Amino acid sequence: MDSTNGVITVIGRKKLCKAHAGEITLPVITHMAWGDGGVDEAGTPKLATGSEIALYNQLLKKEIENHVFVNDEETACRYTATIDKGELTGKEISEMGLFDSEGDLIAYRTFMRKGKDADIPQIYDMDEIF
Repeated sequence: MDSTNGVITVIGRKKLCKAHAGEITLPVITHMAWGDGGVDEAGTPKLATGSEIALYNQLLKKEIENHVFVNDEETACRYTATIDKGELTGKEISEMGLFDSEGDLIAYRTFMRKGKDADIPQIYDMDEIF
């Protein structure tokens, strides 16, 4: 499974399977992280395979600020977090991930580089779609 849009990781799918079988209680999504390792040397986003267990080069990890269901069926949830003013100034963000309360990377996405100015916060949304 290759994707340019992002994927639920193997760890995330394994936890879903075990929770559906009654083996575990599914841990909640609690954090979003950003990094600058999501592109190749030419600046092209790397394909997300689902086998990622971490960001390629994590720069910052913060608690989720909000979540909303984005469709009537409640099969997609949007998580929101902000890189505040003064955080990651001068960095070029190109990857992000959602982490659960056990610290596991559950969803991963790469994208074109986005520069971070000192005086402008950046609000990021990431959808987990089932």
